[in-house]
Amino acid sequence: MDRQEAERLLEERVARRREHDFVAADAIRDQLRNGGWDVVDSPTGSELQAFQAPASGATAQPRAVTLLTVVHGWQPDAERWLVSVFAHCKADFEAVIVDNSGEPRIAGWLAKRSAERLRVITLSPQLGFASAVNAGIDAAAGEVVVLFDPGVELKGDAVTPLVQTLADPSVVLAGPYGLRGKGTLKEFEASAGPEVDAIEAYCMAFRREDAQAVSGFDPKFRFYRNADIEFSFRLRDRGGRAIAVAGVPIERYEHRLWESTDPKERERLSRRNFYRFLDRWGKRDDLLVGQ
Repeated sequence: MDRQEAERLLEERVARRREHDFVAADAIRDQLRNGGWDVVDSPTGSELQAFQAPASGATAQPRAVTLLTVVHGWQPDAERWLVSVFAHCKADFEAVIVDNSGEPRIAGWLAKRSAERLRVITLSPQLGFASAVNAGIDAAAGEVVVLFDPGVELKGDAVTPLVQTLADPSVVLAGPYGLRGKGTLKEFEASAGPEVDAIEAYCMAFRREDAQAVSGFDPKFRFYRNADIEFSFRLRDRGGRAIAVAGVPIERYEHRLWESTDPKERERLSRRNFYRFLDRWGKRDDLLVGQ
């Protein structure tokens, strides 16, 4: 559904709500959601937010692995990641960049980056973090997807040990940065594992088929924080394990989304996302490793 049609439906929904016809208003909201739009109601009015990328008709050449990142700006970070991927990946790979920046400068830079194993997905309008990742997962041609933060640089063959870990059918998620609950689902800490409760999205590998079986990341996580924990539990709830892999040669730099967000706002958004996680998983202590 395009924005013009979505805005027409939004106006109709507002009119139905003024008439206290909430059944009709809810039906219109469902229609909007089916078309890829969410409605956020507030005291100042109702606002449209896209949460789903348009379906792509393009078919890419199948690959063993898709190396995926979502770019929100900061071209030097994205270029450093991209150069390191082509320099060090030994697998049959493709690199997929989801441009969620809305910046003509980034679009222009990506248009000049042409390579057989590089694909760019441009999102317009921009989506929340989780939906942008899902757009990349849906477009991926690899059996395995490795999601990276663009602030990461490969210093060697970081992909092979992750793919090898996923060769074990009991493993659904692998990455260098693991988390374990501190005896509770209300607090997590870094863990070397090897078996952990969650993998951080600085670098996380999973099978595309498994991700699609759980409908990917939860689109309600428009801000990135804690979306990786929730996704980890989605995958593990189907019976699989998350494994922290030691010695993966990558380096983390500044996390731009964190640093560029006002401290009070990022705390508010992080807290709201964690409450979302607890709403769904707060009673699932059985999923904690060792419980």
